[in-house]
Amino acid sequence: MYDQNPTIENVKQQVAEERQGEALVLGEEKDGKKFYIESYGCAMNFSDSEIVASILAKQGYSSTKHMEQSDLILINTCSIREKAEYNVRQRLRVFDNVKRERPGTLIGVMGCMAERLKEKLLEQEKLVDIVVGPDAYRDLPQLISSAEDGDKGVNVFLSREETYADISPLRLGSNGVNAFISIMRGCDNMCSFCVVPYTRGRERSRDAYSIVAEAADLFEKGYREVMLLGQNVDSYKWASPDGEEQVNFASLLERVALVSPDLRVRFSTSHPKDITDEVLYKIRDYENICNYIHLPVQSGNSRILKLMNRTYDREWYKERVEAIYRIIPDCAISSDIITGFCTETEEEHQDTLSMIEWAGYTMSYMFAYSERPGTLAAKKYEDDIDLKTKKRRLSEVVHLQQELSHQHNLRDIGKTFKVLVEGVSKKSDKHLKGKNSQYKVVVFPTDGTIKKGDYVHVRIKEVTSATLKGEIVTADE
Repeated sequence: MYDQNPTIENVKQQVAEERQGEALVLGEEKDGKKFYIESYGCAMNFSDSEIVASILAKQGYSSTKHMEQSDLILINTCSIREKAEYNVRQRLRVFDNVKRERPGTLIGVMGCMAERLKEKLLEQEKLVDIVVGPDAYRDLPQLISSAEDGDKGVNVFLSREETYADISPLRLGSNGVNAFISIMRGCDNMCSFCVVPYTRGRERSRDAYSIVAEAADLFEKGYREVMLLGQNVDSYKWASPDGEEQVNFASLLERVALVSPDLRVRFSTSHPKDITDEVLYKIRDYENICNYIHLPVQSGNSRILKLMNRTYDREWYKERVEAIYRIIPDCAISSDIITGFCTETEEEHQDTLSMIEWAGYTMSYMFAYSERPGTLAAKKYEDDIDLKTKKRRLSEVVHLQQELSHQHNLRDIGKTFKVLVEGVSKKSDKHLKGKNSQYKVVVFPTDGTIKKGDYVHVRIKEVTSATLKGEIVTADE
């Protein structure tokens, strides 16, 4: 663990020591045992998989991209929607076929679905050997040992303290440019539709020193963008052991931004009830804190928001959006939308459409309501909107968002953006791709001298609803 009264210098040293095992997992096809891992769901799950990789590396495992060559197959799961759980079950059957061909292979389920469906996975379907919840990854070596001895390895204990602050994630499949940094775990917002508080436990914030040290270490290794992750980053709050330092999210943002002006900083997810003007001013004042905020609305109707237990109404949300545009005029805002929540009327659906148009989202994650067992909504409300209506409303939301995204991008034609290069375009090796500060994908021809991790200025010449296309120019053009 980190010192009780650390400095940024000694924490950086501890992070560097923790990372010495990185080659074990990033080097493909090493001798010894191998693990294969798939991740589904939110960015937090992908970040957790990197923590698990670090733990396994210390046990002598190396990663492989070929499941049929692995001794341990892990799937990091999501329970937020029924389809996500269905997809996991389909993958488990594929893994079971691999196990039949390679006896002795262990199959493990991690993450939110592990916590929620542990008994069913182990006893009824008998497809897995290991079940490990989001707070129990340190116990994986013992769980693996139990499974190798023929017992089921199970630990889904939810902790009030675990943040994995002393474990340096190993960047699986990384492009060497972008990296996740988990700053907190769990969630105290009991949204009635959401399983996260039940599968990830209560909020706890990671110490600020270790977060800044991880960002500094990543920058020194060539990474040029970090995304600070939490179920609700705006509620981040940490105090030093001596009580002299109190760090909120705005302060943490500033500390990470000060690592280097060439390190871009993003974050996700914000909650409308908690995002403060102080955070917005930090974004405005630091060029390397990106002008992009993911601010889920879920519904544009106040009655539905109350049923969802979102703890804000339509007017509160609009005030926060107005504050963002007032303080950061060129900020891009994205959102989450749920259609067909319990008792939602057609008029209330129209309120959501009007909110989307008014807020001018650059993009949204859009879903039809999926009742999750154990949630407040499942206990209190009837899921009374038929699937056909849900899908029709979702189609209207998707169509409107695509139109707004295209309109927003059209306004970028002729503008010049600073773009962080992330690699070669999927469609042509003669083009590079990257993102601007607004989290928009930008594609442009390469001149042969630009490489991943470079910053270039690109003037936009044409767009689609999802992509900006342009050409490299000098900064002052």
